[in-house]
Formats: sequence, structure tokens, C-alpha cells
Amino acid sequence: MKVIHICLACFYIDGYAYQENMLPKYHKKMGYEVSILASLVSYDEKGQPCLLEERDEYINEYGIPVKRIPYRAKFSSIAKILRIYNHNTYNYLIKEKPDIIFIHGCQFLDIKHIARYAKENKRVKIYVDNHSDFSNSATNWLSKNIFHKIIWKYCAHLIEPFTKKFYGVLPARVDFLNKIYKIPKEKIKLLVMGADDDKVLDAKDESVRKMIREKYNIEKDDFLIITGGKIDNSKKQTLLLMQAVQQINKKNVKLIVFGSVVEELRDKIKTLADGVKVQYIGWIFSEDSYNYFAAADLVVFPGRHSVFWEQVVGQGIPMIVKHWDGTTHINLGGNVKFLYGDSVEEIKNSIVPLHNKSDIYKNMRIIAETKGLEEFSYLKIAKKSIESL
Repeated sequence: MKVIHICLACFYIDGYAYQENMLPKYHKKMGYEVSILASLVSYDEKGQPCLLEERDEYINEYGIPVKRIPYRAKFSSIAKILRIYNHNTYNYLIKEKPDIIFIHGCQFLDIKHIARYAKENKRVKIYVDNHSDFSNSATNWLSKNIFHKIIWKYCAHLIEPFTKKFYGVLPARVDFLNKIYKIPKEKIKLLVMGADDDKVLDAKDESVRKMIREKYNIEKDDFLIITGGKIDNSKKQTLLLMQAVQQINKKNVKLIVFGSVVEELRDKIKTLADGVKVQYIGWIFSEDSYNYFAAADLVVFPGRHSVFWEQVVGQGIPMIVKHWDGTTHINLGGNVKFLYGDSVEEIKNSIVPLHNKSDIYKNMRIIAETKGLEEFSYLKIAKKSIESL
């Protein structure tokens, strides 16, 4: 059977561990014939969004054919906003003859071509996921009332009659499908993001932990905290974490920060990173994040949700994260502690009881290690995504 993944609502980034990368990887491992139709939107070598040069088709790192298509040049900026492509998606589907179409995000006008194909090919099964919620979308009047409540809702309803299941990748994104796009609740299900089983296994090797810690002069008995991801004006809480660790009067409590930083915050990051207790190591490749997190005793994400949250749960590492409505699914009974404000004091008070590997910490670690990958394995998630009906 053939599965086509459609990545036209947003980016597709080779070498990353987003759901758009992991589901195709594990569908192929399950024995399906897999291909990907994607936009030219990607990330550059510094982890910043970019538009790739136009190219046709290539084989990615998992042996999966990827076809990249450009926006329709005739409409220029409008085509980028509404995601109208200079390619006949309908003819592509006719040629490929998929048994299953997995659409990553319904927010693109060219979804009408997929709806046409589905109408004419009743046997095809269609699944749609959603990565939008009120923390990353519909954050102003125009976005909420024009784009999401009219244009993208229209796209969702074009494909809805032919869709077996709509998936929200967070509980908050399940709610978004129903409240904003008015998709019937019985057609919506939670499909969590997760961790790459292969990478989790590789990173568990004790030599990986030792290598990372030695590279940054972290002693065996040091309590190492790691955080990572983009540092921008919507995730400035990373600065609070750096201040909190500096204020903890324990020499063995150390912090490593990785990720890209917007220009206006770089001086602040440099000031807070002393190179010993707090180290900022810059941007790293997404695939290397597994090794860095594996070297940590505790991972802290004091700002907005990112895909790293589910990855770290899957790696079996205790976490402290910011509490957001609709993201508490990562708590498996005690592996996670939540922050409810944005203060140095709260972060510091959350870390201190854990730093000496107390009974509280040990309990967090046991729950994380026994339940993490059980719930957040991408192999299991991939199976659920197209074989759950």
C-alpha cells in the first residue's frame, strides 16, 4: 500500500525530527511505500526559516522520494500567503495512485485538488493533522477572524467529507479544530508528537552522555540542566532560567543552553552565560538534540511549547515546563513539574529540591524512564495514525 504525505500548509525540513519527518520514516519501516509532496519552505543552516531554490525530486535520508514544489509565481506574495502552488497536485495524485493520503495541516488553498481526487477515488483514506492552537495561531484579529475562521475553515471543510480522522497533535489543537474550524468532535482525535525510537536507543548509550558532558567540562557528579530551541521574543523565559541557575548557590548545578537567538537578545544571552555554570553553545543540528538531552539530569522549558517537550518525555528524562492549557498530556503521573508564572524565583524554587537527586527527583526519573517511550514512541504513533480505524 502507498502512503503520500502532503506538506504544503507550512514547512518541510530535511534532517529534522518533526512529525512531518517521523511519520513518513516509520510508515516506511512498517512496510508501506511512502512519498512526500512538500513546499520549498525549510530552515537554513542557522535554524532560520528560508525558501529553498526550486528543485524537482530527490530521495531523503530515509530513502523516501520527496517532491518539492514552488508557489505559483503568477500571484507572487498572494500565493505565499494562501499557499497556492505552481504544480498540478491533482495530476500528481493520479500518477502516484495513493491508498492513503496524510495531510500535515489543512491551511492551504491547493487542498481543493486533494478533495477532487478523493471525490473521484472513494477507496483512498485521508487523514489530516493540525498544529495550530491559540498560542501560535489566531493571535490577532486578522489571523483569527479572516484567515482561520474563514479561509482555513473553508479548506478544512473542503476536505472534511473525505477525511477519516482529523488529528490534533496537542489537546489544545484538538480543541482548535472543533472551536475554530467547526470539525465534528467525533471526527477529531489526539495524535501526540513523540520521539524517534532509533535516536532514543542510540542516545541511551552511556558513552554518549559521557562524551557530551566531557566536551563542556561537566563533572560526573554535576547536576546538569539542559534547555534548547529558538530563543526569541516569545520565548524570553530562557533568560529567566539562566538567571535562576546563576542564583542557585550550588557549584554542581550547571546549565547548557542551545538554539538560535534573535539579534536583540544576543547580548543578554552572552552576559548571562559565564562559560562555567551557565553555557550557551549556539545552534545545533536537530538530530543531535537527542544526545544533548541524554546528557542531562533535568530538562527545563520555561517558555512556550515546542516539539522538544514530547521528545524529552520519550527519552525518559525528568522535566520542568511552563504550564499551558492543553499541553499537560506530557505528564505521565509525576515525570514533569509545571511552572505557572514567569519569574526567576519560581524557576529556582522548582530546581533546588531536585538538584541533589532527592527522593522527589528519583521518583520523577523512574516514571519518566518507565512510561516515556511507552507513550511517546513515534513507531507506535505512526501505527495509530493510519491503522487505528
